[in-house]
Amino acid sequence: MRRLLIPLCLVFGLAGCSSISQTDGSPSTVPTTPIATSPGTPTTAHPVVHHPRRRPRPKPHPAPSASGLAYSTASAHHVQPQPTPGSCHATGRSPYELPDRHCTPGALNPAVTQATIDHTICVQAYTKTIRPSESVTEPEKLASMAAYGLGGRSPGDVEYDHLVSLELGGAVNDPRNLWPEPPDSPNPKDSVEDQLHRLVCDGHMPLARAQRIIATNWVSYAKAHGTGGTSATGPTPATGATSPASPTSASSGPNKPISEVNCSDFSTHAAAQQWFDQHGGSPSHDVAGLDGDHDGLACESLP
Repeated sequence: MRRLLIPLCLVFGLAGCSSISQTDGSPSTVPTTPIATSPGTPTTAHPVVHHPRRRPRPKPHPAPSASGLAYSTASAHHVQPQPTPGSCHATGRSPYELPDRHCTPGALNPAVTQATIDHTICVQAYTKTIRPSESVTEPEKLASMAAYGLGGRSPGDVEYDHLVSLELGGAVNDPRNLWPEPPDSPNPKDSVEDQLHRLVCDGHMPLARAQRIIATNWVSYAKAHGTGGTSATGPTPATGATSPASPTSASSGPNKPISEVNCSDFSTHAAAQQWFDQHGGSPSHDVAGLDGDHDGLACESLP
């Protein structure tokens, strides 16, 4: 009889010595784990409780900018990776060359917003305090030249330029905002940047509009406003006032109601832009539907 007790005890021990998972929502337990003790000492068992894993909280994304461009998180103190060699292609001809929009769409410095311009870009010499060192930009410049198919040229043949300039709140060291630009002198893009900076800091133009103009098509703005010597009408005054129209330019506008005007009524983008500006056009006021993408530039498809 004593011999039969051992197998029966083993059977009952396997079948009933472990806890069964609960159905009331409390943590379940798995077969108990005995704790080793010295010979002759009864063993005790502690259930292993499974706790649900905590998922990491998602990192907050910065709010989109008013200009539609992305804010950058790239460090100004580390060399940033560049696009694949040969993957980028500039458009236009020097000195009015534009970068590849897929490689260099422009990016912004999150420290510069409309609310902070009086403490950032409108402070004299502000950009000197944030500009990255040559030890960072030189290797980036070589890689950027390779991306734009300029790997065989001397680094001195190009300028590693911010598409959205630092004085307009451009990202300091983001590959989306830097590209190898021909170093023309004088550079008409520099003139546009300076004029837009004055307009922003004088309160005559929103920062977002200036950023969008310089990122999307500063060439059209230069031709429409005579910046950089591209128009016979002369540059727009720094105060933001529109220069008086000449008799010929005034008579070149369409002789029809504003609601019936469209881009086909103008022969050039400059003529359409002048008419648009004279009638109060802006990114928020699309006069006659000439500015479909609301960047303040009218009939950009025209020559």
